[in-house]
Amino acid sequence: MILLLEDDADRLTRFRTVVPRIDACLELQHWSDARAMIREIERYLPQARLVSLDHDLEPGEESAGTDPGDGLEVAKFLAALPPACPVIIHSSNSQRSLWMAGEFELGGWYCRRVAPIGEDWIERDWRHLARKLLRRTQRSSGDSALA
Repeated sequence: MILLLEDDADRLTRFRTVVPRIDACLELQHWSDARAMIREIERYLPQARLVSLDHDLEPGEESAGTDPGDGLEVAKFLAALPPACPVIIHSSNSQRSLWMAGEFELGGWYCRRVAPIGEDWIERDWRHLARKLLRRTQRSSGDSALA
């Protein structure tokens, strides 16, 4: 299972298309609100093989006027838990991406960043890194810390 924080509908459609091409058995659990993800993520972590987080989130139509939080909030929450799986940060906000990566580093989580550059970064860069990290977790089965 891949756990995803993403608020952009086009990106979400592309992630949903790419994930089965990585592994047909992988499920994608998605949130567009950081606080909802924080409330619900612990029930999914035992099955998680990868977490991918955006930083900047915009309120959706269904939650207009409600602050959806940001990826740094999720990073801080997860970093306080024992490492469960690798993390990809896929935000164009360079400064906050560094802060998020710092949280994961302090928490002992294995974390990498993919900059969303170009029209096909999900299909090319994110997919390549996700596949690499998933293979790594398969080889080290039983060791979720990925130190």
